[in-house]
Amino acid sequence: MLTDNEKNIYSRHIILDEIGLKGQEKLKQAKVLVIGAGGLGCPVLQYLTAAGVGTIGIVDGDVVDVSNLHRQILYTIDDVGKSKALTASNRLKRLNPHVDFKVFEVYLSSQNAINIFSEYDIIVDGSDNFQTRYLCNDAAVITNKPLVFGSIFKFEAQLSVFNYKNGPTYRCLYPTPPSVGSVPSCSDVGVLGVLPGIVGCYQANEVLKIILEKGTVLSGKLLTFNVLNMHQMLFDFSKDEALKITTLETDYNVFCCIDKPAESISIETLNANKAAYNLLDVRESWERVQHSIGGQHIPLGELATKFQNISTEKPLVVYCKSGIRSQKAIAFLKEQFPKAKLLNLKNGIG
Repeated sequence: MLTDNEKNIYSRHIILDEIGLKGQEKLKQAKVLVIGAGGLGCPVLQYLTAAGVGTIGIVDGDVVDVSNLHRQILYTIDDVGKSKALTASNRLKRLNPHVDFKVFEVYLSSQNAINIFSEYDIIVDGSDNFQTRYLCNDAAVITNKPLVFGSIFKFEAQLSVFNYKNGPTYRCLYPTPPSVGSVPSCSDVGVLGVLPGIVGCYQANEVLKIILEKGTVLSGKLLTFNVLNMHQMLFDFSKDEALKITTLETDYNVFCCIDKPAESISIETLNANKAAYNLLDVRESWERVQHSIGGQHIPLGELATKFQNISTEKPLVVYCKSGIRSQKAIAFLKEQFPKAKLLNLKNGIG
């Protein structure tokens, strides 16, 4: 039952014929788990909290970084270095004290996903990597939970609902993960700050529709849109009846072909005998203009189509700004040049 204070808070919901008091009580009884308290997770969490979803779980093992602030609007400059999950829950409690928050300051894994998912009615995937997306999908199927999915890339986005009433899953749409290096992350190529806010609101909307049993849920449909031109497309896809998911992958990094850290080399060692190595810069062109240590230039996103031009006669040192993109590049190049000596420039060139 709703208290008088809750009825006042949710009054604009309650006067809607499609929601009413009964619908608002459904929201209060619902339990929703949000994977990731980042760009997508922040708006999802804010709107589900404001809407009065009774129990909200937050899974995120990361801390706030200053580079998050242009899009992860639950946080301020004073939160840098603090736990995202805990900071988000503390902020959201001030928005709505009637919501019960469960905080998991961990990364989702094959070891904890089933136990965590089992306690919730709906799962929201706000992750930013393919390993977690496949893990979320498989755990949702095994625990029989609908999965509200969103993803972003620069100015583009995708949205769908998987495993809704035994409907199509993420693997029905994407049976296998993309090759390493073929799809750069937001940390590699950037993202327009408002885009995750838009997508997160769409995801929250799907959650509310599922709970309230109103409208048409995006099951078996993939919505794509571009915020630069506002073009939207809606694609239908069907369930792969031959696909059976009964257990989780032992290691989703292995499943997504993400290797162990590559052998590294320091800038000091490289400079001491630079002629002994070939260099490959996998940053974007604008970064190379600002600062470069030379060598061949192929941005990470173009590597899959241009790797044939790379010389591996000498040990190849791959570099980027921080060492993350170069690690991804090496994981891809190992498949193309299994006998080559590939080295990651430790910590990048800053």
